[in-house]
Amino acid sequence: MAIATYSELQASVADWLNRTDLTSAIGDFVALAESQFNRSIRHRYMITRSQATIDSEYSATPADWIQTVSLILETNPVTQMEFVTNEALNALKSGSSATGTPSRYSHVGTEIQVFPSPDNTATGYTAELVYYAKIAALSDTNTSNWLLTHNPDIYLYGTLMQSAPYLQNDERITVWASLYQRAIDDLEVSNQRTAGQTSVKMRAAALN
Repeated sequence: MAIATYSELQASVADWLNRTDLTSAIGDFVALAESQFNRSIRHRYMITRSQATIDSEYSATPADWIQTVSLILETNPVTQMEFVTNEALNALKSGSSATGTPSRYSHVGTEIQVFPSPDNTATGYTAELVYYAKIAALSDTNTSNWLLTHNPDIYLYGTLMQSAPYLQNDERITVWASLYQRAIDDLEVSNQRTAGQTSVKMRAAALN
C-alpha cells in the first residue's frame, strides 16, 4: 500500500495492527509520533526564516519555532547576534542599564531576550531569525508534509510505536522500534551527506 497521504497512513497503520476498531485512536497515535519527531529530528527541510521588528527587550518567537539557528539585525553592516545563556545575559544586564544596538540574545520560554535593550524603540531593528520549524502536523485538511513524502517509513513505524501503550503488551514494539531507529539513522545520514558532514549519529537537538 502506498503511503502518501494522511488517510493512507491511517489505513496502513490499521492494516499493520490488524485492527478495524481504532479509527479515532490512530489519529492520536499519529499526533504522538509527530511530537516525538519534533523532539528528535533536525533536518534541512525544517530550516526556515522569519523577519520581525525588535523594538523591546523581549520578542515572541514564531508559533512553529523549535530551535534557533541564527539571529541577525539588518543594520549596516549586518549585526550577527551572539547567543548567550540566560545567566550570562542577566549578568550583562546587572552590569549595565544602557540601551543600544542589540548584540546578544537568549531564550526565555518562547521569547527571545536581547542585550542591550534596543535604543530605537520608535521603529525598532529589523531582524532575521533562521530556525528549525515544527513538522507540519497531518490532518484531514493538511494531508501530507515533507517527512511523509520523503520518509513514509518513519511515519509508519513511529505511529506504530505510539500504539503499543494503548494496545498493551504488544510484542511487536521491539521490531517497530528497530525499524524506526534505522529509518531515523538513514534520514540523518542523508542529511549529513548533503551538508558535507561525516558523523552519522542522530542526536536530539537541545534548544539554545
